[in-house]
Amino acid sequence: MTTTATKSPTPGTGAGELFQYLREGTPRTRSELAALTGLSRSTIATRVDALLDTGLVDTVGAALSSGGRPPSTFAFVPQSRTVLTADLGAAHAILALTDLAGNILDHLRADMDITSGPETVLAWVVENFLSLLQRNNRDRSTLSGIAIGVPGPVEHTTGRPTKPPIMPGWNDFDIPGTIQREFDVPVLVDNDVNIMALGEQSLAWPQAENLMFVKVATGIGVGIISGGQLQRGAQGSAGDLGHVQVPGGADIPCRCGNTGCLEALAGGPALAGKLAAQGHAVTTAADVGRLAEKNNTAAIQVLRQAGRDIGSVLAMCVNLLNPSVIVLGGRLSTAGEHVIAGVREVVYLRSTPLATQHLAIAGSAAHDMAGVRGASMLVISHVLSAGAVDELVLDHSTTRQSPARSQEKAS
Repeated sequence: MTTTATKSPTPGTGAGELFQYLREGTPRTRSELAALTGLSRSTIATRVDALLDTGLVDTVGAALSSGGRPPSTFAFVPQSRTVLTADLGAAHAILALTDLAGNILDHLRADMDITSGPETVLAWVVENFLSLLQRNNRDRSTLSGIAIGVPGPVEHTTGRPTKPPIMPGWNDFDIPGTIQREFDVPVLVDNDVNIMALGEQSLAWPQAENLMFVKVATGIGVGIISGGQLQRGAQGSAGDLGHVQVPGGADIPCRCGNTGCLEALAGGPALAGKLAAQGHAVTTAADVGRLAEKNNTAAIQVLRQAGRDIGSVLAMCVNLLNPSVIVLGGRLSTAGEHVIAGVREVVYLRSTPLATQHLAIAGSAAHDMAGVRGASMLVISHVLSAGAVDELVLDHSTTRQSPARSQEKAS
């Protein structure tokens, strides 16, 4: 997911492991950290000082004293650094600046055609990333990482799209390397529905360890979180729900070359085509949603049937994976209740009673911000790991020592 050169293993400082006790946000004293870790007070003091130097941790007050000077308390400061994220769709883009808790500090959205090609689209992304930093008075030095979601399969280890059906010209394109020409930070790239699943989980279902996020837009895909971990599959193509064959749809051609695919029946262009054939002026998934919002009977019927078609495929997934939550989002989420009704109708009918005993099927709470929120989570889990924090501590230690070393060499 990042094109940075492979580095030798970083020797652990121990500060990264200690940071994990502060990452949850609860202020703690040195004594409390010593009790939690079993480490000596002197070791704790050294590691806390190292974390203070990075800016990730700060003193946030004093604890109650049992006599003598009140002990200082320390806590994670998520505002100390920033993350830039981009959710690129087939026809739109949303960019955001967040802190290290995933809080969105600023964002922008625009219509954007992914078929314009990687050079054009990524140049626009870089330009607007710089704009987000500038208008929020954030220096590049505060940037911890960047994450980008794209509407197609991504090879997880390299961050390169792999034969994406709706992204001509993007196959095997080095997205991380292109962004790193401007920003010297880790750049992570994933399928857009994967980051949406992370965003939805972090915002609305933080306790759900088995969640499926279904994006219904130009295409149909699903982000799968199982056992608390995002499931990408062997080559990063897990969740390509749109090209599963729907019972009874075998005569309908799909752009993938097969027939009867879910996307060919229930994707945005398919629904718009059905309504256009009835004389309605619609061309996109968003148009279909807006028509349904006006209580247009034809649009509602088309969406309800799309929900049933999606539900026929999801019922198989429910029996196979047994999620506790299914969330539906995407460009059709503005009319989500009609799609959700159709999904529920079939899933509860066709899945086993045990699999649906506690299953929740709901619309997206994060709406169109799920992608940028989830992309932020992707970076945060990467840069706040124990190893990454150790590396940051060592970088700061080297920076502090460099003036002395330069003076020593000069003498």
